[in-house]
Formats: sequence, C-alpha cells, structure tokens
Amino acid sequence: MAGRKGAEGRDGRVNRDERQTAATDEPLRAGSGGRRKQRVSMADVARLAGVSSQTVSRVSNGNPGVVESTREQVLAAMRQLGYRPNSAARALRSGRFNTIGVILFNLATTGTSRTLDAIATQAAAEGYAITLMPIDLPTQDNVLGAFTRMGELAVDAVIVIMAVHLLDSGTVTLPPGVQVVVVDSDADDRYSVVDTDQADGAERAVRHLLDLGHHTVWHVAGPESSFSSQRRAEAWQRTLEKAGRPVPPPLRGDWSADSGFAAGLALADEPGCTAVFVSNDQMALGLLRALHERGRSVPGDISVVGFDDSPEAAHYVPPLTTVHQDFAEMGRRCVQRALLQIRGGQVPQSGTDLVPTRLVVRASTAPPRG
Repeated sequence: MAGRKGAEGRDGRVNRDERQTAATDEPLRAGSGGRRKQRVSMADVARLAGVSSQTVSRVSNGNPGVVESTREQVLAAMRQLGYRPNSAARALRSGRFNTIGVILFNLATTGTSRTLDAIATQAAAEGYAITLMPIDLPTQDNVLGAFTRMGELAVDAVIVIMAVHLLDSGTVTLPPGVQVVVVDSDADDRYSVVDTDQADGAERAVRHLLDLGHHTVWHVAGPESSFSSQRRAEAWQRTLEKAGRPVPPPLRGDWSADSGFAAGLALADEPGCTAVFVSNDQMALGLLRALHERGRSVPGDISVVGFDDSPEAAHYVPPLTTVHQDFAEMGRRCVQRALLQIRGGQVPQSGTDLVPTRLVVRASTAPPRG
C-alpha cells in the first residue's frame, strides 16, 4: 500500500509512470518490534523530499538536469529512509547495464595491468563498472566462450586487450555485431583499435642513442608472438637502416627481468656493444643487473633505454631512460570509443587511434667513451 499511496499526486490520482517506477525501485525498510520489513519506494522518497518521483529518478540516475539544492534535498531523503536505487530494475527499463566487459590474455605484463587499471578508472568516472574475463589460452573457442559469458553477465560493450598476434593474423575473429574496442592489435581494418604509438616510441629511443654518438644500437626484443614487441623491433631496425648504421642481431626475451638478465650476460661479452634499446623496463632491470655483475658500468660502458616508464624506472640504479606510455590516456580513449557505441548505438568503426609517446631521459644514457 505504501508504494501506491506514495505514487498519488496532490489531486489524488495515481501517475502511471510513477507507480511503475515505485514498484520496481523498492529496497527494504526495516520494521521495528519484529514487524515485517517494508519496502522504501521512490514515491516515499519523493513525498519526504517534496518533489515528484520523476525528480527522484533523475537524481538516482545521475541526470545533470536537476537543480543542486533539489538534488541535495532528494539525497538527504534517501539517506534518512535508507533508500538505494534498484540498478537491476533501471537496467530492465533502459536496456543498459552500465557495465563494460574486459577480455584479456595476460594480466602479468606491465602494459596490460596498467591499461586495465586506466580503463577501470575511466569507466568509474563515467559511472560504469568493469567485468573482467581472463583467458588462459587465446584460441577461437575460448574467445567465443568469453563473449558468450559476457553476454550472460549483461555488459553493454566489450574491450579486448590483445597482447599477442591473433586478430591481425586471422587466427581469432570476434563475433559479428558486438560493440567492441580492441587494445594492442594490428586489426584496424576490421575493428576499432586503440594503441600506443609503438613505432614512434621505439624510434625516439634509438634516435636518442644515435644522437649521443653511439655507432649502433643493440636490441632486446619481447616475445615473437607480441604485437607490441614486433612493432618496436621493426622501428628499431628501420631507424638504424635509415641512419645507415649496422643492425646487430636482436636478442629475444619474454618481458621478464630474468630474460633481461640473460640478455645482459650475453651483451656484456660483446666488445662493440655501447648502447642497448630494451623492449620493456622489466627486461631492462635484469639487463642492468647482469651488466653490473660483469663489471660493465651504465652508462659509462653501455647506455640503456627501456620502454613503458614503469613507476619503478626512476628508482633503478642508475635511473632508467625510457619511453613513456600514457596509460591513462589509453584508458580514456578505450572507454570513450566504447561509450560512443553504447550511447549512440553506432556500429563499431574500424581504424586505429594512436596515443603518442615521449622519451624520458634519465641517468642510464650518455655519450660513448672516447
């Protein structure tokens, strides 16, 4: 009875829309003396605040078109009555769940974890939650299964963080008609892609070392399956060739500090090695330790540049010169592209949105001796 009574207007008639809203947005209100709990309706809040149920609905949905004093009045009434909006009921009415799904393949890497953190932060600022779906093996069946589960969890759009060659190689395809944004991929002819400008960042690193006077630059690359690793290695080679410098054989790591340590042991024995571009900061950390243990000073004997600008890079010994990736901007652009599809009902547009990089120069690079 409280829901119907609260939905009555001043003239005694019941507004149909308010009655429906009150029936679907009704958290429990605790009774006293062991009596049965009653539901606090939107109409109850409206009556206490002295406004319409539509105004309460706009406040609970975060609609900006409400006078601030009225908003505070409604929020005070909500707190006094212990009212909380029923998000499931709102989703049924609007067809939106205010949730973005994220499918990823490797949370352990610095780039993936920081990209995910940026996406979650930006989504929260837009009033959206994140549903995370990790995939152990990046196969077609697993990808389709992840999208099916995302559909069951009622998400409005999906962001796929690709750390390996899948979409661009044709090994994996995404379900048609899905509102999706892809991170870190070369599939921009089919999907909406957001990525760091990997090639520009690598070129900046190599040009910095050449401008210091180094004859050439060695390279510790990431895994062959990684799109980012491939882009950085290609830019390293292209920059050396464009400058007319010899291209040393690249060493291969797996993004870990251990693999960087192994590469550093090998490069410590290369008499012509005076500069190294490492494909991420974690491998650069291992490389620095290996050079130190072999008695090679950085940057006295060998200059080192990393990639990522991880929070710890400024505290390496010596502090690491590295390529800064703007993960916050990555997250913002991913969520923006997803929201364009959600709010505008647009079909995902193919093409890549590249986020610029910048070189952060610290103490690990210097001109070569002599």
